[in-house]
Amino acid sequence: MHTITKREKVTYTGSLLGQNMIYSMVTMYVMFFFTDLLHIPSESVTIIMVAASLWDAVNDILMGMIADRTRTRIGKFRPYLLAGPAFIAVVTILCFVNFGGSPAGTVAVAAISYVLWGMTYTVYDIPIWAISSVSSRNADEKNGMVTLGRIGGTLGTVIVSVGSVPLLNAFGGERSASAYTAMAAIVAISAAVLMILSGFVLRERIEPPVKGIPFRRNIHTILDNRPLKALMVSLLVVNMVNSIRQVAQMYFAVYVWGDSGYVTYIGLSLVLGMITGMALSPALIRRWDKKYLFLIACAAGAVTSFLPFVLGGGPVLGLIIIGFNFAFSGIALICSTSMLMDSIDYAEYKLGFRGEGIVFSMNTFLTKLSATLSKGILGLSMTLMGYQDNMEPNDTVRIGFSAIVFVVPAVCFLLSMAPMALYHLKPAQLESIRKELDSRRTAGK
Repeated sequence: MHTITKREKVTYTGSLLGQNMIYSMVTMYVMFFFTDLLHIPSESVTIIMVAASLWDAVNDILMGMIADRTRTRIGKFRPYLLAGPAFIAVVTILCFVNFGGSPAGTVAVAAISYVLWGMTYTVYDIPIWAISSVSSRNADEKNGMVTLGRIGGTLGTVIVSVGSVPLLNAFGGERSASAYTAMAAIVAISAAVLMILSGFVLRERIEPPVKGIPFRRNIHTILDNRPLKALMVSLLVVNMVNSIRQVAQMYFAVYVWGDSGYVTYIGLSLVLGMITGMALSPALIRRWDKKYLFLIACAAGAVTSFLPFVLGGGPVLGLIIIGFNFAFSGIALICSTSMLMDSIDYAEYKLGFRGEGIVFSMNTFLTKLSATLSKGILGLSMTLMGYQDNMEPNDTVRIGFSAIVFVVPAVCFLLSMAPMALYHLKPAQLESIRKELDSRRTAGK
């Protein structure tokens, strides 16, 4: 029986579209804004990113546990979907404002605004993904919601990739701080409108126990879940494939291909590749074990990541190969998110309670940590290259940024395959677990 309405599906897709517009804009431009517009040294920016990530390790898990203990008449997750978007929009805009002042003051404001952005992002990100796991009792429906969410997220990334440069040019160009402020305001406000609709429209159909899960007990959702732990390590690494490209693509377009306008074409390659891979994923998952499908996608992704670095050939060939690479990345993302929901069912079967909040809090943390590590790799590489803002590119800079965009993702694809040797959940086992869980719920246990 299909329970998720078309209205919910459209709203869920739109909400993730909006959220990823904000996430992609911050990931793509905040480091460039800090270094080239606010003139903060790349070493200081790297320290800000790492410090924010360390706080996220605490903040994200706490938010997940709070969500798991939340009990309201509209559900566990919907209150946060209603409250979060306005705060995210405001803090996002603050990240792209040049307040002037002393260099030390500029660093302090940048650090505070970036940490606050990570905290407000968490308040929405954990519930919006966690609600997909309680939107239906049907596994295919939940996989469908994950696919729609990922497609919406990809479209959000593409909108920013394709539209950001024209927006910047309309308000003064890529070297104008006020242009970034205007872009941030337009993106953040329009995204927040899409995001808040999720709180009004989406429904939670798997009800939690009346009593909230104690914090000490909830942590065992992770500690006693070997498939989840293996998957988390793999997710951390594979997430870096796209995040390293997002943080480096502006530098790459400007200093390797010679024109910031190529960011738009990278975005077009992303949408064609990612959406194709994601759209094919549900049918592929129904036919093959998603673990092995993930491994095949990663292997193919590694090859297509490395090829442009070896072959050269300029932007046209690079964009074509990147398109195929994004397709494999899309398949890997859908498989990994679907396996994440399988690990929640496994934890409920083993422990007797569902910890969606803490599981997706780890997913949020890993996403942000991968972005932070990507920024750290970029910052360290720029230091080693002798990068200075607005410099004339030389061979060292060109090769360096090319390696970051092509070689690093290839290595990440390969490394993400190793932890999956410990992921043991099979389709037949999962089907048996779901039947047992349905029997328990029917019996009121």
